[in-house]
Amino acid sequence: MTNAAWSWTWDETLYAGSAPHYAVGRVPYSEAVAGAIRDELGLDGTGRLLDVGCGPGPLTTLLAPLFASAVGVDADREMIELARSRAPEIEWRCLRAEELPAGLGRFRAITFAQSFHWMDQAAVARTARDMLEPDGAWVHLGAMTHQGLPPTAPLPFPQPPWDEIGALVRDFLGPVRRAGRSTLPNGTRPGEEDVMRAAGWSGPVRLEVPQAAVTRTVGEVASAVYSLSGSTPHLLGPRLPEFDADLRRILHAAADDGRFAEEMGPVEVVVWRL
Repeated sequence: MTNAAWSWTWDETLYAGSAPHYAVGRVPYSEAVAGAIRDELGLDGTGRLLDVGCGPGPLTTLLAPLFASAVGVDADREMIELARSRAPEIEWRCLRAEELPAGLGRFRAITFAQSFHWMDQAAVARTARDMLEPDGAWVHLGAMTHQGLPPTAPLPFPQPPWDEIGALVRDFLGPVRRAGRSTLPNGTRPGEEDVMRAAGWSGPVRLEVPQAAVTRTVGEVASAVYSLSGSTPHLLGPRLPEFDADLRRILHAAADDGRFAEEMGPVEVVVWRL
């Protein structure tokens, strides 16, 4: 499937109601991710950061100390309100990436963490070029922060029962992945590298940053489910209490004293330059 053939259209309900769950249920990026970006870009505390599709700001707040100032933008107002309440020293703006440059000025780095696939990629890739300083860089992060991988070594607690959780979501919401008011029968938009090259970007440089295993509670795993675009609380509507009861029953049955452990996959850092 080509990028051009992808037909999903964004709407404002994509992550409706998920902001508080995103902040609790997603595993944070480690300091090692910040270190890898700092070293690759030669960051020294100067310049400005723009984080696009920032959600409640986990990457923005991690990287902000590496810059003189930072701006986070997201199309979901609840995400921006939560980010602002947690880090008022950062500038937060509720707007879509397609509305850039929005008078925000120029930046040393523009970051996208698991967000670019929701956007009009060609338009955003072109606009971002004019928002960077001459030595600036575009940084894309790819990772699964909601769940881990099959373990390669023994863990202190059982893994969350993701297969059962997936089956429960399908029982309530149907077999085709939901996304806002529409569905994603073929997954998220492909072809990001082709888009970047067509827009004139050079690269990429690829870095892989290992992540440590984590311990998670029943509540954190439940929030991870609600943080996903395919199972946000608003999609469940009046059946949310029923779904939540079933979800927590499954989780408590699988947990050890309310706890799970997961081996998290690496974070891929992809750097493009002018």
